[in-house]
Amino acid sequence: MAIYIVIGSILLLCMLMIAWKSLETGDKQQDSALKQRAIFNINEQLTYTRLKEILPSHIVLAHVSFDALLTTKYYRTRNKYRNMVADFVILDQNQQVTAIVAVDDPMVLKRPQLAQYQDALLEMAGYRVVRYDDVPEYFQLREDFLNPNAPILNTPTVNGLKKYHLYSDLERKKVKLLS
Repeated sequence: MAIYIVIGSILLLCMLMIAWKSLETGDKQQDSALKQRAIFNINEQLTYTRLKEILPSHIVLAHVSFDALLTTKYYRTRNKYRNMVADFVILDQNQQVTAIVAVDDPMVLKRPQLAQYQDALLEMAGYRVVRYDDVPEYFQLREDFLNPNAPILNTPTVNGLKKYHLYSDLERKKVKLLS
């Protein structure tokens, strides 16, 4: 019986020492090692390659933040698209956005409502959004981008460039200062 008490107290002492050590190191958070990461997953690699082959005269940007594509006057509206990223943005020779390509990854469980919400935000801003369920085939890309009947944005142009509405263009109420 005395042996069991001695073994139990040794085990209890070891557990208390381990708990004490973990409390001491718990205050100092340590950083993990940094490692390189692939820019694209396999679906994005295939889509990027196919877009570049189909549209050689266009610029294809990947993982573009919605903050770079959208602007708004109010912070609360900006919060609605904060941390959202467009998969691919296609620019023409004048660096104007032609279309935004979104590819749904079947391996990732994403809510379809989020994809619809992202598409609606971009379309409200006047962008053409093309969404694919998987890696688009060459014939799909040709049909969507090289077809003369494909829908093109109807934004006003000045000297061949799109006219963006800036805040300075908005009407402002004049305030009269009383002295």
